[in-house]
Amino acid sequence: MYNAFFGFKESPFNLSPDPAFLYRSPMHEEALANLIYGVQSRKGFIVLTGEVGTGKTTMLECLRDFLDSQFTEFAFVFNSRITADQFFEMIAYDLDLRCNRNSKTEVLFALNHMLLQQVDHGRTTVLIVDEAHNLEWEVLEEIRLLGNLENRRGKLLQIILAGQPELDRKLDAPNLRQLKQRILLRTTLFPFREDESLAYILSRLDRAGMADQTVFPMEVMHEVHRRAQGIPRVINAICDNLLLTTFAMEKHAASLSMLDEVCEDMRLEWTGRRSRGERGRYPAEAYDHPTLSSRGEY
Repeated sequence: MYNAFFGFKESPFNLSPDPAFLYRSPMHEEALANLIYGVQSRKGFIVLTGEVGTGKTTMLECLRDFLDSQFTEFAFVFNSRITADQFFEMIAYDLDLRCNRNSKTEVLFALNHMLLQQVDHGRTTVLIVDEAHNLEWEVLEEIRLLGNLENRRGKLLQIILAGQPELDRKLDAPNLRQLKQRILLRTTLFPFREDESLAYILSRLDRAGMADQTVFPMEVMHEVHRRAQGIPRVINAICDNLLLTTFAMEKHAASLSMLDEVCEDMRLEWTGRRSRGERGRYPAEAYDHPTLSSRGEY
């Protein structure tokens, strides 16, 4: 709606995980490098975790693009609230296994045959499971058993589990200690620091066609980071709504009052927010540059 008004070629803050808009922060570069290295080195199990909205699915989309470019076969399980039978059926469909896909036994035989063929041609096969924190214990155990498929040169199936921090806690359960021991690579995504949030916003505007952006003043971008708490998905949602509000008011630059309206409509909560009607002890200028807590190392 607002693209023509601001001169964008495409929407800069779409919520869909688009690798074309990937902001290559050191953290995301490291995460993607670990995923690719783990696959190429046949490490077997790789775990990617992060809070909601930190970019896990975008990392998986980037990995899928890489696997496609390398002609690497992979199965992608995007709905993790499934039974063990449904899990094997989804793998069979994604890998186009020639078997009765409703039979776990036949799927396993066909899968093993395919993996051996791939290895004979110097290739590997990848299983990607998104939202893995929702997996039932029974399905996680089946995934662990798939990790036993190997030969002298390494694992035949590279398995990537991506999920929220609950996945780490789930893998720490005593009944999954065998699976935990098989995980050789772990990588975690954290919320952005303030400088990363600003660079993220600018990179998306640049990618959309506004190299020298003027729509978001610096004070607004600082506040967007604070109110989104560094979460990329929330930054996208705020900025998209802020562009829409700016367009609706026929302005070419957003303001803090517009940001207040957007955050109110989105029912956002953030550290340091005052409740409705609460009067501050200091003038508004005192809140322009809040002190931000440091993020843990990853």
